[in-house]
Amino acid sequence: MTPLAARDQPTLEDFGNDVWWIVLVKIVGIFAVLVLMTLFAIVFERKVVARMQQRVGPNRVGPRGYLQSLADGLKLAFKEDIMPALADRPVYFLAPVIATIPAFLAFSVIPLGPTVSIFGERTPLQLTDAPIGVLIVLACSAMGVYGIVLGGWASGSTYPLLGGLRSAAQMVSYEIAMGLSIVAVFLYAGSMSTSEIVAGQADGTDLSFFGIEFTGPSWYAVLLPVSFVIYVIAVVGETNRAPFDLPEAESELVGGFHTEYSSLKFALFFLAEYVNMVTVSALAATLFLGGWRAPWPISIWDGANTGWWPLLWFFAKVVVALFVFIWLRGTLPRLRYDQFMRFGWKVLVPTALVWILVVATMRTISREADLDGGEVAVFVGVPIALLVLAGLLVASRMRNRDTRVAARAAAAGSINPTEPEVLPPTSRSRDRAAGGFPVPPMDLRVPPSPRLRSREAVGAGTVVGTGRRSPTPVQQQEDDDV
Repeated sequence: MTPLAARDQPTLEDFGNDVWWIVLVKIVGIFAVLVLMTLFAIVFERKVVARMQQRVGPNRVGPRGYLQSLADGLKLAFKEDIMPALADRPVYFLAPVIATIPAFLAFSVIPLGPTVSIFGERTPLQLTDAPIGVLIVLACSAMGVYGIVLGGWASGSTYPLLGGLRSAAQMVSYEIAMGLSIVAVFLYAGSMSTSEIVAGQADGTDLSFFGIEFTGPSWYAVLLPVSFVIYVIAVVGETNRAPFDLPEAESELVGGFHTEYSSLKFALFFLAEYVNMVTVSALAATLFLGGWRAPWPISIWDGANTGWWPLLWFFAKVVVALFVFIWLRGTLPRLRYDQFMRFGWKVLVPTALVWILVVATMRTISREADLDGGEVAVFVGVPIALLVLAGLLVASRMRNRDTRVAARAAAAGSINPTEPEVLPPTSRSRDRAAGGFPVPPMDLRVPPSPRLRSREAVGAGTVVGTGRRSPTPVQQQEDDDV
């Protein structure tokens, strides 16, 4: 895992000097790549999950069903757009756009390759970069929360509102853990620029263990394993993917924040979710997996990190990260919402904070005391790790103490009577604000289709459509006879 340094490594001075048509080519290229990656990810997910469940995936549209996601996108684009009568129209229309645009913008600072020649112009395979490039990705991911929350609120329905509130709490909580997980990367790389972080993983890391010097791996996934694990868990919650897809839990919230959306606006929410998956996968490859640099042993080849070849290595890493998303969805059951939030606030965030302190302490002692990495790991890292593990074990035993006492009492034959559970009344006549289970509003109206303007408008409180065909006169007569 020791990639060789590329001769065409871009720096911050290489950005901002491109001619206008090069910038336009990059913008159109990034948009096309993200759309194509979305179409690929949908088919890839359905094929992989079908393989895991020993069934047949999509196999009708296109060769071996590979054009199924394109057909689904066209179907959504041409479907009839239905909007609830009580929806806030401007916000209802803008919410999918607000959720989609930041997902595309975040990819603008992702380095895809070294400096190459495009129609005779030397330019980096990256739209732009800044000294705080990673913070731009975090800011764009934070903006996507507004689209989901506004979409749930503007629908004028209870369950989308609950899904929007869930999503706000979930994404804010796990975004904190995701941000803390990459602080150690900043400490090692000495920069927040995405191109410089990739450059920091170019050569092998010089390590010494009690006087024995050797060259170790340079990928931050190996040097900072705790940060990498926290990042992987946090981005699954950040992107609302299973087993953390609680804002759109079908068993609890019908469809979540986009229940009242249809046609192209629903497709935009769908597009934003998969573009976010691609973006966080690309960020994982950039921060932890060497970016566009070839892994060992491919890096032994002198031309592996030059020209257009790095695009292949980069997207191969992105596809592997997408496979992890799909693998989790096909294997893990969905968590309860309280378990999910407790895990984020009481496990991920404290672990990330302790890990930052450990990394900063080890680097400071190594620099100030003039110790090598092995001595710091033995005399500082190992004691801190033992203290953390002991603390986690004590906390786990204290938390499960009541369960263990009850289990021992049950094994001894004792009987612990419990009071019967009393559920709150759920009568529709009760005021919803008085408590009880959430009840959706019963006065939602769907406006008539524009194709039916010549007919009589559907009145308030009537059913617009049930999805069933009208009975023929013969069937109606048979029903009347019965």
